[in-house]
Amino acid sequence: MTVAGHLAAEGHDVAFVGTSSGLEAQLVPAAGIPFHAVEARGFDRSRPLSLFSSAAIIGASTVRARALIRRYAPDVVVGFGGYVSLPVGFAAVTCAVPLVLHEQNSVPGLANRVLARWARAVAVTYEGSLDRFVRSRETVVTGNPVRDSVLTADRERGRDRLGLRTGGVVLLVFGGSRGASHINDTFVRIAPWLMQQPSLQVLHVAGRIETASVADRIAATLGGDEPRYRVLGYIDEMGDALAASDVVVARAGATSIAEITALGRPAVLIPYPFATDDHQTLNARAVEVAGGAVVVLDSALDTEAVMEAIGRLVRDEGERRRMAAASAALGRPDAADRLVRLVLSFGNAREEPR
Repeated sequence: MTVAGHLAAEGHDVAFVGTSSGLEAQLVPAAGIPFHAVEARGFDRSRPLSLFSSAAIIGASTVRARALIRRYAPDVVVGFGGYVSLPVGFAAVTCAVPLVLHEQNSVPGLANRVLARWARAVAVTYEGSLDRFVRSRETVVTGNPVRDSVLTADRERGRDRLGLRTGGVVLLVFGGSRGASHINDTFVRIAPWLMQQPSLQVLHVAGRIETASVADRIAATLGGDEPRYRVLGYIDEMGDALAASDVVVARAGATSIAEITALGRPAVLIPYPFATDDHQTLNARAVEVAGGAVVVLDSALDTEAVMEAIGRLVRDEGERRRMAAASAALGRPDAADRLVRLVLSFGNAREEPR
């Protein structure tokens, strides 16, 4: 969405292809960009026969994608991974339209691994991912595009909008758009300890499904409502929350890390343990090695490890500053512009149809 928005803002015609069940089906039309649904489905490795049904869906969707390409006659097709990239990428290659791929994570997903051999260029988020695309014609580090609303967020404005005090340390906790039950349970448990930290304010984004339950349980553990501990279901402008925070506790999804590092926030990262190829752990370790985060594994959430990591950052301003600088050094706020320039460089690079 971010790259599509940048291209459209520069006056280029953009059409977005995604699945009818994905968030893009609502977000893209709302942004005024034409959206086309093309179905795609992964296969369950525990059920080998599902490979055949998935392949059939992708084959039919490739035909649909070829029709879209003939209709729009695009100069470039850009794929961001996910199974929907397979039919659209195949259609681009067979129609001789230059294909550019972007990989958000440390470990490439199946779609990008398959399509990379035909792509004109592959853009990656982490330098350590370059050697995973050795068969590609060109690989370049662009970083992961970050929404403009995050990049322009302001600390004081964010605190004002979220009803937080100007002074003190703000701890932001979130588990992604749907929350994270294990993280929520952990913070219910440690809420009394957190409130023992002087001047600490907690902004806990629990996810819409668990908001009421988490708020009730935290109130019970604290003996009533505590204004320094706020539980929200969802925040429309995550940039406000990140800008307002001093320390972030989050999963290690590619978008979360890109936004955290773009604003230079020190983090305690808790990788989702069931991510494909354990890519969240590798994402998190890349930030930890750079000095911008502490990694606490999901399996350690029931120990004192998360309290130790948070306590050190909440109490030690010097450590927060050091890690914030390391986080900012890793972040790439210009990632969207880098990727847009790469995409546009292939605007007149059609080849012979395959």
